[in-house]
Amino acid sequence: MKKIGVLTSGGDAPGMNAAIRAVVRKAIYHDIEVYGIQHGYQGLIDGAIEKLELGSVGDIIQRGGTKLYSARCEEFKTAEGQQKGIDQLQKHGIEGLIVIGGDGTFMGAKKLTEQGYPCIGVPGTIDNDIPGTDFTIGFDTALNTIIDAIDKIRDTATSHERTYVIEVMGRDAGDLALWAGLADGAESILIPEVKDDFDDVVDRLKRGHDRGKKHSIIILAEGMGSGFEFGKKIKEATDLETRVTVLGHTQRGGSPSAADRVLASRLGAYAVDLLIAGKAGRMVGIEKNELVDHDILEILNAKHSVDLGLYRLSKELSI
Repeated sequence: MKKIGVLTSGGDAPGMNAAIRAVVRKAIYHDIEVYGIQHGYQGLIDGAIEKLELGSVGDIIQRGGTKLYSARCEEFKTAEGQQKGIDQLQKHGIEGLIVIGGDGTFMGAKKLTEQGYPCIGVPGTIDNDIPGTDFTIGFDTALNTIIDAIDKIRDTATSHERTYVIEVMGRDAGDLALWAGLADGAESILIPEVKDDFDDVVDRLKRGHDRGKKHSIIILAEGMGSGFEFGKKIKEATDLETRVTVLGHTQRGGSPSAADRVLASRLGAYAVDLLIAGKAGRMVGIEKNELVDHDILEILNAKHSVDLGLYRLSKELSI
């Protein structure tokens, strides 16, 4: 293999640039040319492809977002769109492709692999919702962003003796809410994977208030619905002064943490190793701090799950 391509697709995540850097430098180390594809699969269709050199990825390991930009592409879900992408790969002589993103990104990689273009997937999403890996690129950074925000909100919650509902991202996965809630001592954590009884949340607030607790923090995963609607219900049920904060896209930005930079570097380099070894249709991941790879189809068909042990612990510690 003499030429490979790399793209990022879907939502951006801190650490994607570190992964791009690792792919480029690992490949060049093995005398393989690397081509960057801008704007994901849309850029592949449009031919937005350029050769990347060592200097192309200099000074990006500390930057959030993605140097290659990202976009969602409905056209690539069609056979015609996929053929346009293949035509561009052939035009540039690209023999293998590394895609960095989430499950939608991996679906495109699966389609290309089925049509003879070996692809390797690298999990990059703050949601941590990809099976087959303990952590995805961007999760640790987003988690620390959330924790920093909660710490600040707790200061004002204490000063004004208020209950705060904080809505965090994660789509239909509760990892960000669960880890942030446990790390910041939230009174209640609501995640899609566990159907909490609203009355239990109210009882916890009332018990805390009765023993003299002046403020409370509730973490709500966005997959559970609107933070503002939930805050309204809390106010009506408890008559406690309640405020709502939706952290939004601040969670996706920022310089990646050391953990994300190291994880991205390891996964990006390992993806190149797999292409060199003739592997295709695989996703790289990390389990118990060891690099692993899985069939992308198995990953797409598997269901993400949270660590229920952490959830039980959060309940025990927030009595």
